Amino acid sequence: MTWAVPVLDYVKPEDRARIRIDERLAACGWEVQDYRHAAVAAALGVAVREAPTEAGPADYVLFVDGQAVGVIEAKKEGTTLTGVEFQTHKYQTAYPDALPAFLVDGALPFGYESTGKETRFTSGLDPVPTSRRVFSFHRPETLRRWQNDYADGIGVSGIRGGLHLLPDLDDTGLWPAQGQAIRNLEESLRGNRPRALIQMATGSGKTFTAVNVSYRLLRHTAARRVLFLVDRANLGRQTIREFEGFDTPDDGRKFTELYNARMLDSSDFDIADEQATKVHVSTIQRLYSILRGEPIDQDLDEKTGFEIAPTSPVEVAYNEKLPIESYDVIIVDECHRSIYGVWRQVLEYFDAFLIGLTATPGLQTVGFFNQNLVMEYGHEQAVADRVNVDFD
Repeated sequence: MTWAVPVLDYVKPEDRARIRIDERLAACGWEVQDYRHAAVAAALGVAVREAPTEAGPADYVLFVDGQAVGVIEAKKEGTTLTGVEFQTHKYQTAYPDALPAFLVDGALPFGYESTGKETRFTSGLDPVPTSRRVFSFHRPETLRRWQNDYADGIGVSGIRGGLHLLPDLDDTGLWPAQGQAIRNLEESLRGNRPRALIQMATGSGKTFTAVNVSYRLLRHTAARRVLFLVDRANLGRQTIREFEGFDTPDDGRKFTELYNARMLDSSDFDIADEQATKVHVSTIQRLYSILRGEPIDQDLDEKTGFEIAPTSPVEVAYNEKLPIESYDVIIVDECHRSIYGVWRQVLEYFDAFLIGLTATPGLQTVGFFNQNLVMEYGHEQAVADRVNVDFD
């Protein structure tokens, strides 16, 4: 869908931002109401404009199941959103005590800053709350799940909280380089670094390493779903076989006896029908077609994203059938071919950790992953370790 914003000279920049925010909230499943006519029990998620707080009216207060849970601070387009979380937090900590609210350390836990085109989000339920860019707002069901997870038991919400529950890695069945890559990656994830790159030589077991990572995240953290992007469909089928053949180290059963994993082979897709599936494998072009809601020829899946890349960067819009929180982790194999340039916005649509796997990273790839190269294991070292055949 597109955001239909009236281009009217008399509409103030602040009002134009609120029009966009209203539309994005509605697309994400929120009912938007004015404070004077608010009925917060009318829907699962209600966003109330100009809701009063002890610090003055907040631009929006978010209600889930009739309880206040968060705040949106609206800014005019062009405003730098980084570093202004304190303004949102002022309202989060000033919600009236007499009104129904879910509070954590005296504050509503969820905070957004948005111009309607750019949005940032901070969750007070994370171990170290940190602002991050998001494509759009999370759905009410997601905030409710995070809230309920936090309230139940040990106060862990979402993957960022669950990462601190990861047990020590058992090296059984792993080559030393694979174990080191997993440990380094998990340290990066616990540090809340949104992107990480693993360089491992061809033949050193990148996919096996990634399957181990996927299992540990699904088993021990609050991760709900992993997306594994491949260069072309035949590699996707090989990846599915790798998941099917993986013996889980602490359970003994095959991965797919515990978790469903499947290849995305149709653009007719709704994540609501995929609740039992924990791993999706796809090409970047198939994922783009799903977001666009447009079918593509099956033959295009057999080509690489590099081979069929458009001449200009693709653009995506919010798709309620595949919301931004659909995946907690996206693993991109052979990412040097498809991750930057024209396909970039497809990956940045999701509110997910991005993990790249490659044997030959280029400067653009390393830059995309914020210079966070967590593992370097080149061909010469692999040959020396006798895990690869020296083809020179």
